[in-house]
Amino acid sequence: MSETLDLTIELVKRPSISPRDEGCQDIIIKRLEKLGFQIERLNFGETSNLWATHGTGKPLFAFVGHTDVVPTGPLEDWQSPPFEPTVRDGKLYGRGTADMKCGIAAFVTAIERFLRKDAAHAGTIAVLITSDEEAESSDGTIKVVEHLTRQGIVIDHCLVGEPSSSDTIGDTIKNGRRGSLHCLLKIIGQQGHVAYPEKALNPVHSAMGALNELVSIQWDEGNQYFPPTSFQISNIHAGTGADNVIPGVLNVVSNFRFSTEQNAEKLQAAVEAVLQKHGVEYEAKFKLSGLPFLTDEGKLLDAVTSSIKKIVGIDTLLSTAGGTSDGRLIAPTGAEVVELGVINASIHKIDEHVDIHDLDVLSEMFELIVEKMLR
Repeated sequence: MSETLDLTIELVKRPSISPRDEGCQDIIIKRLEKLGFQIERLNFGETSNLWATHGTGKPLFAFVGHTDVVPTGPLEDWQSPPFEPTVRDGKLYGRGTADMKCGIAAFVTAIERFLRKDAAHAGTIAVLITSDEEAESSDGTIKVVEHLTRQGIVIDHCLVGEPSSSDTIGDTIKNGRRGSLHCLLKIIGQQGHVAYPEKALNPVHSAMGALNELVSIQWDEGNQYFPPTSFQISNIHAGTGADNVIPGVLNVVSNFRFSTEQNAEKLQAAVEAVLQKHGVEYEAKFKLSGLPFLTDEGKLLDAVTSSIKKIVGIDTLLSTAGGTSDGRLIAPTGAEVVELGVINASIHKIDEHVDIHDLDVLSEMFELIVEKMLR
């Protein structure tokens, strides 16, 4: 049993389904206080947030993570209870093991070892943890960043412990993310009897041409850093449940994941132009949950890639693919942002797990990175 494994197990035992923290941050605070960290709890609504700092001055290097997890799904489908961390065949099973309680455990133990060697380090080490990354993300990191901005505090370098690896630990890191724009469409028709379609207006039928065009558009070709922008319909709903009623409304939920070749305004205008072209009566609501960002060559990227090379002997792949993370909320402040974590194959799945060996490897990587950033 390693310190990182022990701490991961302790955190996974807490059923911290978003936005609840269930005492996870109390465990972390206790350890950070012993190291001399200044602790600030910044709680908003149901969300628990932690901002902790050690040292003073620049650069300000922050480890960032979240203690909340997604719901478990059917408990009977799990081989072992999701909040009773269980070791089988060299792997630790439980909800949040990979996403991302092991990442938090790894950077806490890395900080502990680093400060035993260099308690008078240059600059500032910070820890930013929220409990609503998996939910609305409205009262978490975004509120902490707003608070820091009002205080004149600017993060220079940010390492997010999200599970970034694909097949082996450290084989992939995220040095950017695509933007995310949600689109909620209400296609308006007129309800009626299916036997009298001339007396009704079926919104399912009237929307088909527009929706088909939207899913067929090649929005852009991406660029050297980002894959092409994608548009996906995630839910369509209409009807009363009766098979003899033409629905009066069709609701369509969709999402753009977009590159730096696009912006939210252009995409919104394009959607509305297609709907108007097809003569569809509609109401549209758009929600921007994150802009695309990129961390190119610089001190943080150099520190992360060279540390991975030294610890596991591989040249890591830089990627901007995948979903969003709280890095999108910090990057606009001017911070360099990189995500490094364990293999992400089982995240959000039944029987989520992490390779036990990878926990100490990740902690070693984090330790070497912070040494490079604050030496």
